Amino acid sequence: MVRLAWSLSRTLRGLFAVYKPPGIHWKRLRDTVENKLLKELNSSEQLVLQQQIRFLPSFTKGENGIETSLTVAQLPVLADHPRVKGPRFLSLKVGIGHRLDLKSSGVLVLGLGNGNQQLTHLYNQHLTKEYTVRGSFGTATEDFSDTGRLIEKTTYDHITLDRLERIIAVIQGVHQRALLTYSGIDLKSQEAYELASRGLLRPMHKSPPIITAIRCIHFSPPNFTLEIQCLHETQQYLRKIVHEIGLELKSSAVCTHVRRTRDGIFSVEDALIRTRWDLHNIQAAIQASHSTVKAKLQENSDISVEDMSTGVKGQERRRVGCSEPTPVGDDQEPLPGLLY
Repeated sequence: MVRLAWSLSRTLRGLFAVYKPPGIHWKRLRDTVENKLLKELNSSEQLVLQQQIRFLPSFTKGENGIETSLTVAQLPVLADHPRVKGPRFLSLKVGIGHRLDLKSSGVLVLGLGNGNQQLTHLYNQHLTKEYTVRGSFGTATEDFSDTGRLIEKTTYDHITLDRLERIIAVIQGVHQRALLTYSGIDLKSQEAYELASRGLLRPMHKSPPIITAIRCIHFSPPNFTLEIQCLHETQQYLRKIVHEIGLELKSSAVCTHVRRTRDGIFSVEDALIRTRWDLHNIQAAIQASHSTVKAKLQENSDISVEDMSTGVKGQERRRVGCSEPTPVGDDQEPLPGLLY
């Protein structure tokens, strides 16, 4: 049997991104991708059965009655036939990066083959993620979303863009100080300056959610839209940010939409929509991201060498030896005092 499917499966090694719609659990999405790949791999096999020589008996009527003779015949070996042996591929190890909860949408990174190890290495680099978060003033719910149980209604006519941006500036300032604290370096050292100037300042280990940048990109009361860049967050934490902003503005607010637009090196432009979750497009996506992923992983090693020559202790060097990543769950404690 010509194992075309086997050669195809060897190309499914690396990272790619898909676009997760809201209302779909990440486990269901992962299983859907896996099942589609398995179906295409198993259907792509070119069936060429091995042949065997068999001696088949034949019966003829002769003068002495029925005579038996043997006839040489070439017959296929059915032991490797899919209907006998079953499908060749039964499962694929599909790894998943930073998860998205049921209500959220956006970029979700998956790994196949050695892509599962690459997911771990990228996790240990503590790359930032970007979100578009929409909110609405005037109501408050139990779970901070617009679909939760309503607990309060308030006025919002007094809220202006200037007041909103002042609160946003306070949030960013608090979290910038937290980033410096959890980075584990001396704030007055040359190391801190070098890392900050190259945008490489990251928490050394697991930390509370940290917002590295936040701005308002749309304001039309009661609706507003925030663009947030963050680390170690959960989508529920971002909804709580919207709730806290409403309280600081002497009103209330709920989150109506959370959409991840970038996860590390993968942006929404790289993410495959649902109609493209097939073997051909996933192969192309893995191939397209290969050089970028390799460069990002190599960057970590290059920084270590550079730090040795400049005398900087090397935050990146210490990060390489981090332990197995622990996914951040919804029970992650936020920073003490969200705004103050």
